[in-house]
Amino acid sequence: MSMPTSWTDGTIDGVSVDPFKVFSDDRGWLAELFRQDELSANDFPTMGYLSSTRPGVARGPHEHRDQTDRFAFFHGIYKIIMWDARRDSPTYGVRQELHAGDDNAVIVVIPPGVVHAYRNLGATDAYVLNFPDRLYAGHGKTELVDEIRHEDNPDSSFQI
Repeated sequence: MSMPTSWTDGTIDGVSVDPFKVFSDDRGWLAELFRQDELSANDFPTMGYLSSTRPGVARGPHEHRDQTDRFAFFHGIYKIIMWDARRDSPTYGVRQELHAGDDNAVIVVIPPGVVHAYRNLGATDAYVLNFPDRLYAGHGKTELVDEIRHEDNPDSSFQI
């Protein structure tokens, strides 16, 4: 089955975008990225990583079959785009765009089947944390990676 060739802008069902919960004092600040008592059992992270993205570079678009991503955009200037490719979703065919980073630190939770990509719009390397609910390549890195990559297809309807 093919994907839509055009998308409707809007908010995607199941995606959450929450500002950092920041606690500041004269020493600096602390931000809670997740708390066990605020997550559903289906949403609990199983690993975490930090990635650096060079100026002008995009990561994605790609999607996961089973994995939920929990991105923390806090450093740099990012354009984030998501497309709801879940045929059974009430927002199938919706495209959601946001800007995040230095001036808008957010946690973005992206469920399986939502295609996502981000681009560093800044002039320096930018950093993102991710706390997915699945291990990359499974336990002991012995499984196939849960990723459908669209970035290598120039005819894809997913463009950033």
